[in-house]
Amino acid sequence: MEKRRVVITGVGVISPVGNDAPTAWTSIKEGKSGVGPLTRLDRELFPAKVAAEVKDFDIEQYIQKKEARKMDRFTHYALAAAFEALEDAGLPRRLDDETALRTGVWIGSGIGGMETHEQQFKTFQERGYRRVSPFFVPMMIPDMAAGQVSIYTNAKGINSCTVTACASGANSIGDAYEAIARGDADMMITGGAEAPITTMAVAGFCANTALTTNADPETASRPFDADRDGFVIGEGAGILIMEDYDRAKARGAKIYAEIIGYGSTGDAHHITAPAPEGEGAARAMAQALQKAGVTPDQVDYINAHGTSTPYNDEFETDAVKNVFGEHAYKLAMSSTKSMTGHLLGAAGGVEAVFTALALRDGIMPPTTNYKTPDPACDLDYVTDGAREADIRYAMSNSLGFGGHNVSLLFKKAE
Repeated sequence: MEKRRVVITGVGVISPVGNDAPTAWTSIKEGKSGVGPLTRLDRELFPAKVAAEVKDFDIEQYIQKKEARKMDRFTHYALAAAFEALEDAGLPRRLDDETALRTGVWIGSGIGGMETHEQQFKTFQERGYRRVSPFFVPMMIPDMAAGQVSIYTNAKGINSCTVTACASGANSIGDAYEAIARGDADMMITGGAEAPITTMAVAGFCANTALTTNADPETASRPFDADRDGFVIGEGAGILIMEDYDRAKARGAKIYAEIIGYGSTGDAHHITAPAPEGEGAARAMAQALQKAGVTPDQVDYINAHGTSTPYNDEFETDAVKNVFGEHAYKLAMSSTKSMTGHLLGAAGGVEAVFTALALRDGIMPPTTNYKTPDPACDLDYVTDGAREADIRYAMSNSLGFGGHNVSLLFKKAE
């Protein structure tokens, strides 16, 4: 069977830099940061003092309070972003039965309902098992964002969730893309959602020294900078509506970009540290290019994983050099995590939205807070503000604990 073309027709975002895609994208283009003091928890408990929190979000604008109480925060974010993406694609929040049968949901989450788990364990300790919510398990499990989006939108096709730590959102988009390309679905609601600003999640990341201890929100997230010392934990959701190209054209849908390649590899190296010189990430990028039939010199822009951690930024830079050779110094690469923080399993979803919008608008978003060059990170990281450019092909990378590497390749809509 001939591989079908897959296009992006709708986007939705809940993020530290805005609770809809247009607001978030404007913030990113203008270099506005969503990083601030950690307010959701007692920051005196942790060496990490800053976070990239979602602000002014009210789930009751989307669903009834009674139903919202049966869901964890990460599911709230996924639902809100999915509703926006459907409306942006010119589709109703609840699909008609004919459309629903060929529409799937694939939304990843690295942690799932950590907040619910902490709250309900405290209830169990203090009041016994009878007072634990009967919704505890379905609120906690990572696949419930996909499950609830399916229920609320009536999507009855393939319904899945990829859990690959910080690569969860990107893996889910890649898996959804392939479902359409091979003919298993005509449309997919896909991306990632995460709400990890909880006591134990922050404690765990502090314990393994992954989070920055820089207390200044203005400089805490500084990918590729020589003084980077860890990531800023963030939260939110990024959702795409992806469709078979012929179906999208037939209904007159606007097209943001086309997704043409998906690479997914394993490091087989270490549970948290990336493979030396980004060997696994390089194979993922090369795989995405090979599947798409695109040569390295055709790529204009990369939305980097760029977490602001010492090893990740250096090894991702090495990986780009290994794949693109001399062209690595001609393409541009930036990390929007400098403004959003690291949304873990939602990062790939939000960054895929930003990459699609970069292609649509011909704008490369900046890497902010970059001040001190690192000799090991010597590529063009778009450090002087957003840059206008004719972007034909763009790539988005996501890497996760466990050695998961994902690269998504996008093409400008034509």
